[in-house]
Amino acid sequence: MATELAEAFPPGDFLTEELEARHWSQNDFAQILGRPAQFVSEIISGKKEITRESAAQIGAALGTGPEYWLNLQNAYLLWNQSQSDTIRQELDDVRLRARMNELAPVSLMRKRGLLTGRTLADQAAELVELFQISDIEDTPRFLAAARRSNGDEEPTPTQKAWLACARKHAQKISVSAFDPAGLEQLAGQLSRLLADPSAFSTLPAKFAAVGVRLVYVEAFPGSKLNGASFLLDGDADQPVIALSGRGRRLDMVLFTLLHEVAHIILGHVSSDRLVIDEDSSDDKPSEKAADEKAGAWQIPGGLPKPPPAVRKGWIDSNATRIGVHPVLILGRLQKDKALDYRTALAKGAPTVTTYLEQWA
Repeated sequence: MATELAEAFPPGDFLTEELEARHWSQNDFAQILGRPAQFVSEIISGKKEITRESAAQIGAALGTGPEYWLNLQNAYLLWNQSQSDTIRQELDDVRLRARMNELAPVSLMRKRGLLTGRTLADQAAELVELFQISDIEDTPRFLAAARRSNGDEEPTPTQKAWLACARKHAQKISVSAFDPAGLEQLAGQLSRLLADPSAFSTLPAKFAAVGVRLVYVEAFPGSKLNGASFLLDGDADQPVIALSGRGRRLDMVLFTLLHEVAHIILGHVSSDRLVIDEDSSDDKPSEKAADEKAGAWQIPGGLPKPPPAVRKGWIDSNATRIGVHPVLILGRLQKDKALDYRTALAKGAPTVTTYLEQWA
């Protein structure tokens, strides 16, 4: 809320009092300053503002220092400005736009069609509805539980908006009762199920059958978010997994999904902890544990030691033996640095963006 400025008076009023106290006329003061009499007259009448130069001269003559006169001039100008209804409305709009951008990347959301209001007030109302708060100045309780995987920093506005969109999608989904054992069993089957990448489009229904809401919200530029896991309305029986599709490749998006499942199975997600997984390394025990569990699910039984020079035939034969898509073997080798990420073997690797878009 804006602070109401106390009434301020023109600096000419204070200058008049100083001259009267010294029994100096305006002409006397003009001669002291080495200025025309009109100069002093216009300052006293308010027609001329006190500048840094004139403040220094007045301060030298009266022994007050220039800051005193500059402060008087600025205080009066600010107060006078605050009396304008037009300016007050402009400043209120600036404050509102600043608050909106603390919550979300407004320009991006308008570009994406997530904010469609024609006026600033309409767009603010849309954000209030998205974040499910009573007033634009409120702090969304949902985000109070957010913990970034790479530290305890507050989520960025882009991350906040992405999470709010994910929750909004999740609230529209109906699922069966939450079945932790069923979720863990499903996680162990996913890699083989996705030997055909098109099966990615069937995952929301399979997760709904074990009580998990699975949603896709296209990554917001700059968010660095791969995925998140949280409880809908803080209810332990309503877990949600949200994916951004970053990485696009089958093995990368699947690993993010399995990583989020691991957070849920391992109890890392609670009413006071919303897990955000960013595109960064993290040495936290919870992240390491989720990575290990996701890795074991992604390559059931693990891989034998690769040869010094990995060839396509070795990848394909192990993929056939395990029953997974070859890109999962490729991705594991790249993650373990047995293959360079720029390897030609990655050419033509399947992506899942098309299938994620079908989730809606």
